[in-house]
Amino acid sequence: MLLHIIARGKIGRSPEAELVERYAKRIAWGLKVSELPDRGGTIPPPTQTPFRTVALDERGKQLTSSEFAAILGRWRDDGVREARFLIGAADGHDDPLRESADLLIAFGKATWPHMLARAMLAEQLWRATSILAGHPYHREG
Repeated sequence: MLLHIIARGKIGRSPEAELVERYAKRIAWGLKVSELPDRGGTIPPPTQTPFRTVALDERGKQLTSSEFAAILGRWRDDGVREARFLIGAADGHDDPLRESADLLIAFGKATWPHMLARAMLAEQLWRATSILAGHPYHREG
């Protein structure tokens, strides 16, 4: 299953971009990263179907890494070919996008900078795929 991060704003050459790259190289499933302008621009259509859309949103579910992995694993096993992860601009996502998403997730109650949210998402995607592969890196408890 292709994992696709679609984020508003440019990350440029930064420590956060290096982290995203580092985790992208580790993900065996494949990770694509697309950037959109802060305002305007359209979300690219899925490259694979069927697909699922996940929006990072402050009102989203707070999942453990294992719960997140279980969702991705279930989608993979159900034949989903692409999981798209949307990171909004400073004002977040509009209501229609939130309502159309298959899942809303949050990285806790704190507000995170968009560049850091990308790195955190890339790490969680790597961790989820590692959990599903039975890699011993992840520890619960």
